Amino acid sequence: MNPREMSLRTKFFVLVALGSILTATAAYVLHFRFLDNLERQTIDLRFSLRGDEAAPPKVVIVKVDDVTFQEMPKYRWPYPRTLHAKLLDRIRRGNPAAVAFDIQFSELGTAREDNALGFALLRARGKTVLVTTEVDEKGRPNLIFNEAALEQLGARAGSANFETDPDGIIRRFPYSVEGLKSFGVVAAEVAPGRTIPREAMGADVQWIDYAGRPGTITSYSYSRVLNGQVPLSAFKDKVVVVGATAPSLQDIHATPRGAEMSGPEVQANAVATALAGFPLRSLSTGWNIVLIVALGLLVPLVSLRAGPLVAVAVGIVGYALFSLGTQLSFEDGGRVSSYVYPTAALAMATVGSVGAHYTLAAFERERVRDVFSRFVPEQVVDQVLAQTDADLRLHGKELVTTVMFSDLRGFTSSAEEMPAENVITVLNYYLQEMSEAILAHGGTLVCYMGDGIYAIWGAPLEQEDHADRALAASREMLLERLPKFNDWMREQGHGEGYLMGIGLNSGPVMTGNVGHERRMDYTAVGDVVNTASRIEGITKGTPYSVLIAESTIEMMSERPTDLVYYDELEVRGRVAKLKLWALNILKLEADTGGETQEPEKAAAPVA
Repeated sequence: MNPREMSLRTKFFVLVALGSILTATAAYVLHFRFLDNLERQTIDLRFSLRGDEAAPPKVVIVKVDDVTFQEMPKYRWPYPRTLHAKLLDRIRRGNPAAVAFDIQFSELGTAREDNALGFALLRARGKTVLVTTEVDEKGRPNLIFNEAALEQLGARAGSANFETDPDGIIRRFPYSVEGLKSFGVVAAEVAPGRTIPREAMGADVQWIDYAGRPGTITSYSYSRVLNGQVPLSAFKDKVVVVGATAPSLQDIHATPRGAEMSGPEVQANAVATALAGFPLRSLSTGWNIVLIVALGLLVPLVSLRAGPLVAVAVGIVGYALFSLGTQLSFEDGGRVSSYVYPTAALAMATVGSVGAHYTLAAFERERVRDVFSRFVPEQVVDQVLAQTDADLRLHGKELVTTVMFSDLRGFTSSAEEMPAENVITVLNYYLQEMSEAILAHGGTLVCYMGDGIYAIWGAPLEQEDHADRALAASREMLLERLPKFNDWMREQGHGEGYLMGIGLNSGPVMTGNVGHERRMDYTAVGDVVNTASRIEGITKGTPYSVLIAESTIEMMSERPTDLVYYDELEVRGRVAKLKLWALNILKLEADTGGETQEPEKAAAPVA
């Protein structure tokens, strides 16, 4: 390679490296929402790969769970404070490090109940923490006891609020919220009787070191602790978090270790994290940028001397080693380093380097062409330089399917008279019911169109019985799901319910992904799809809710006995008339539950 070629090659790969590094660094500094979401998901994956650890030895939960509700049927939530006082006295006899109530005491009760709780707090001698979600402008908690009373009782308050990420997952907790220290920090201070300074946390908001999936932390039912069925030794020298975990109480949160972790267990994990000295720490911005630079340089530097295949291989190996290192530093060192942005730099550098290789090769081919053209015919040059280029276009696939369109009659006009929140509630309930029927019979939900549904059977996975499945789903939607929906409408006072229309058609369609690379949708297109939509529209003028094209009937494994021939009609967009069959069920009046009048046209059952 001559110096001129080497210089050009170096410039290409330097530009690739700089472009990759600067792009990834800019995205990291500017916090691109999409990439930040991916970054957070990689942290969830790190927890999953680490697996469940042993339950934290210094934290236990006393849970108001379903067992408690069953064993204490005479009490209704929220429990009287005399009951909490009795529970606190019992736990206190076990000599816990602290008792932290993840239960709101913000509203005054009776004097007897409030006094009972106050005296129990006093007897606990400075080992209790009460939770609150509200503070005033001076950081004072909204509790039944003011700051002076809390101090006299030897109790402390902590904020229950967490740092919830945009995807709704709780991954971190703050040192303080509006001037009040967080519940986890306060409980960790009360237990050993020492103050945790802000700098000890390492940041205003720090990662929660979740021990495992929901249920990992040792817990005991509230009722059994109260009734003396749990030995007092279970609480010795431990922080006891008391709170409601029953799903019916809806204190359930999404975490990196599960989508249904109770609030008390999230708080208990935060307490354990604080007691352990906040073992998970984010890598500094500077070090994360160093990782971006290192991975952005790797493949371009190798490409200066190696070909594209070696460059790709180095990129893959570099990715694997970086992924392994990221996980090991998380598990063994407690370091939460950036993953998406360095790997993005690596990916861009790898792709850019491969592109540079082929660009340089193209330049070389043109140079060779110029040289060869002086001595041989043009077609011979083409044969010498020919090579197969990769076709990166996405191709569709033709499949034989059954297409369904369904629509809720009159919803659009009636929705104009409903409050907005009711419209969404009704629509979500309807779509939930109908979607369940479609999915239960192996259908693919292509899209929702307001109150309309577009579904398909036989794609993306081929199904020999796609027509049978589509008809079975139609039956369930009409006979089970729609009546249930209408009953719910009346119960909720949203109206008397609706009728619906369903159109089925079968035949070959083109399927595949369409759209932008960051917003792809799976769809099916073709005359079969258009006709199915128009068949659904025809149901509006018939006494039947389900109309079926003859093509669908012909593809069924066995002709059903509950079909009737309806008519042969012209369908817009088709030259030939279309024979239609109907599910032999007359439309039901949504408001009375009675049937419509018999159709004028006689209908013969399928032989």
